[in-house]
Amino acid sequence: MTSPLQSAAAQLGLQLTDAQQDALLAHLDLMDEWGARMNLTAIRDREQQLTKHVLDSLSIRPWLRGERIADLGSGAGFPGIPLAVVDPARHFALIEATGKKCDFLRRVAAELVLANVEIVQSRAETYRPPLRFGTVVARAVGPIADLVRRGGHLVAGGGRLLAMKGRLPEAELAARLNGWKLAGVHRLAVPGLAEERHLVELCHSHERPENR
Repeated sequence: MTSPLQSAAAQLGLQLTDAQQDALLAHLDLMDEWGARMNLTAIRDREQQLTKHVLDSLSIRPWLRGERIADLGSGAGFPGIPLAVVDPARHFALIEATGKKCDFLRRVAAELVLANVEIVQSRAETYRPPLRFGTVVARAVGPIADLVRRGGHLVAGGGRLLAMKGRLPEAELAARLNGWKLAGVHRLAVPGLAEERHLVELCHSHERPENR
């Protein structure tokens, strides 16, 4: 029998297996458990956690590029952990500067047996990986110009910077983005969520935005 989470994921074009659903729920269980000791999320209601954390994270999957994905300022693991659960063929680097949050992310990756997840304890702007990423995504990390400054050097040629936003950030889009330009703005439809969600997609300024 299809669960509410599986039905909601199907609206995003994802067919969740029972094992994937169990992993997504286990992530939330660990978040609740660790939340008693540290500030991971202000959202305590399980239905809202599923909508505002899990489904919100999964909604950006169609815009991921390449085999290597970086989640900048991963925090409690969104969007990186849910995306890694449903996309095991890709490698996900969860970049987080706070040691306690990295401890939590390592526990999640171990408990969920996510061999495709790497936890990187570092500030994004000082991190120099041996290989760059096809996609660098950030959720709630401030202005888009800050994302470019902090994470632009992590993106491989032909790759994308993705900024997850609520309302359309028109003022941020008008700012100068050194070496980068707008490739597209995508309105996201997150099942069960009445609030606005947008995904801002940036590419290197010398590339054609329409080239996917």
